[in-house]
Amino acid sequence: MRAMSLSPLPTIAWTEAGQRKSAGWRSEAAIPPHAVVVAADERLAADEAYRLLASGTAILWRGDWVNARRLMQVLTRQADRRPGRRRWGERLSPAAAFAEHRRRQGERAALLGRLLVPLSADYRLPLRRAQEVGEACRAAYGAPGGSDSLVALRELLAVISAYEWRKKGVPVPAVQGRIYPHYGVFSPVRGEYVDLVASAPLPADRRLAFDIGTGSGIIAAVLARRGVAQVVGTDLDGRALACASENIENLGLTAAVSIVRADLFPPGRAQLVVCNPPWVPAEPTSPVEQAVYDPDSRMLRGFLAGLAAHLSPGGEGWLVISDLAEHLGLRSRAELLGWIAAGGLRVVDRLDIRPRHPKADDAGDRLHAARAAEVTSLWRLAAVVE
Repeated sequence: MRAMSLSPLPTIAWTEAGQRKSAGWRSEAAIPPHAVVVAADERLAADEAYRLLASGTAILWRGDWVNARRLMQVLTRQADRRPGRRRWGERLSPAAAFAEHRRRQGERAALLGRLLVPLSADYRLPLRRAQEVGEACRAAYGAPGGSDSLVALRELLAVISAYEWRKKGVPVPAVQGRIYPHYGVFSPVRGEYVDLVASAPLPADRRLAFDIGTGSGIIAAVLARRGVAQVVGTDLDGRALACASENIENLGLTAAVSIVRADLFPPGRAQLVVCNPPWVPAEPTSPVEQAVYDPDSRMLRGFLAGLAAHLSPGGEGWLVISDLAEHLGLRSRAELLGWIAAGGLRVVDRLDIRPRHPKADDAGDRLHAARAAEVTSLWRLAAVVE
């Protein structure tokens, strides 16, 4: 369970029934408290609710919990039908199509994120027919305390969904068990990169490996299952560290795997250093997107720049990454190869696998051409010997 943050929640204020009220404001995406908030219930029609949200007004729901979820579904359909700015017949480049996709995603998230629900200090929903959300909130936010708060219904639903995934876990044959993702930590539902790590030829010396940006701990667990004697998984995110530690313990691998807080590399050198960085150079808009979007390819470039200094003589670095960014025109293959060379590295081999996720076959997806061409690769890298 994540430790409770010592920082107090920011305050959100509104007027209701002629009285000025305030509460703590919860936002995992660090969205500032909304300036204009109106209270509403079932008497507010969905079309009027959409108009208010689109104008920048937040709605604090005081009606029935089940109806709040139904309203969210209606608003989501309306937001998805909203026309974009693209002119009829206009052909967009892959990079422009991605920018348009992210813009629309952002506008949709901002609009739907203005539908708010109250949450008591002990994580109860003071709404009719409300479900019990205490355990899910404790898993995401830590121990209860402080004051009552408001939270976007969209975020709370994500917290509830993540908790259900955490309870049942994701089966991963390569670790002979399940991975239990925490809220805000990327779930290993795409198995291509796991399959690559599970099948790539290991170095002869298997005494020590580093897993850079361990996340849920999935790669560290795969390496341990494959016979690497000691694996050190690193991460900076507190949720990821807690998630990876819990998964390693559940899998019975604590003797072989250590999870430590570090910005990329731990001290020392290893015979094998593995990194599966975020694949797309763009700004994340939520905690879980940090596993997918990496502004200016910071983690990728940092890994390649520091890898040679953390490899034992004759060791290998495994870069596990999709080429989706290349098909979107956001990063070229020449740039990637340039960063590899600049890091004093050479390519030993490259193992490829095609994606299996549903969007790769969805011709209606805005980014279908790029997704259909996507390949995930494991680049085997070694230090250049002068």
